[in-house]
Amino acid sequence: MPFYIVHGDITKMKTDAIVNAANTHLTMGNGVCGAIFSAAGAKALQKECKSKAPCATGNAVITKGYALAKYIIHTVGPVYIDGKHNESELLKAAYKNSLELAKKYKCNSVSFPLISAGIFGYPKIEALKLAKDTINEFINKNNMDVYLVLFDKGL
Repeated sequence: MPFYIVHGDITKMKTDAIVNAANTHLTMGNGVCGAIFSAAGAKALQKECKSKAPCATGNAVITKGYALAKYIIHTVGPVYIDGKHNESELLKAAYKNSLELAKKYKCNSVSFPLISAGIFGYPKIEALKLAKDTINEFINKNNMDVYLVLFDKGL
């Protein structure tokens, strides 16, 4: 039940599932979302995502992984406003729902980006603490290798 925090490019991870920090429309975006779509094969992935959209904040859906992994789990984290609009509960739900999908699809390993900490504006240190706490809670009860892949070397 190891949990690893690594610095690098999530599209280079060799895990059963890669988690995409998605938007509610499940369309190709910028940042980590754009990188995941590009690495997987944007056209095919977008077609499958279109059939599963929309996805509410805090929820997650799973697609084939195409050229990237066995699966891609798309989860929608909250846009950070001021920390008083249920952002932490929604972010926790995004991690939990992604982990539960990985478990349901019998993934032995999964890689996460730091959800909502990019263009959605969640403060990075708070997002990191919440991610660590939520993932640790899950792996204490489940057998899965979980990687939190940080692109920002400053964390």
